[in-house]
Amino acid sequence: MPQTYRREDLTIDQQHALLTAARRLADDFTGTFGTETIERFLHTSYDQFAIKSKIVNYLPLLAERFARQRLVALARVEGASDDGRPIVLFLCVHNAGRSQMAMGFFQHLAGDNALAWSGGSEFAEQINPAAVASMAERGIDISQEFPKPWTEEIVRAADVVVTMGCGDACPVFPGKRYLDWELDDPAGLSADDVRPIRDETERRVRALLGDLNVTTA
Repeated sequence: MPQTYRREDLTIDQQHALLTAARRLADDFTGTFGTETIERFLHTSYDQFAIKSKIVNYLPLLAERFARQRLVALARVEGASDDGRPIVLFLCVHNAGRSQMAMGFFQHLAGDNALAWSGGSEFAEQINPAAVASMAERGIDISQEFPKPWTEEIVRAADVVVTMGCGDACPVFPGKRYLDWELDDPAGLSADDVRPIRDETERRVRALLGDLNVTTA
């Protein structure tokens, strides 16, 4: 059975961190969402990570980061906020290798001209170290990213959903633009073996940015 944590199991400092996160989110989304919605997204995000996390100290931070992304997505879906920038969602099984590298290239090349998100159908506990090392060779740091699930509002907010090996587990919504990239899974591979996957990922990301008419760095 997987080990799980409850919010009440957190130390006082961790509970304070979660409360502080809720206040920050409330400040950032003032006039868009009420306290109830913000706290619900923060707490459900926390619960999703708590199922897999072995280090509870980071749970409030991960929950805040993921809740913020989900709230941005919900605001776009509901028409409450839309800056016009295209959003691309990269999905794979573990959100530890392929989708993280794709997001890293997309963010690096697009800068502030577009948004990239990523997720996994069975998200892992940590980013693939070989993927981190391989991207670092290209001057792109993905070490601060973290595997995460996908949620309905995130998929609905995306303009393009790129799937990588998640098959029937990948979400499908009518009218959404989907691309399926057949890329080898870097799980268990060395940095040397990941390089060809990284380079093919970059090629496809550049082509996608061109297709979306996004100005690149």
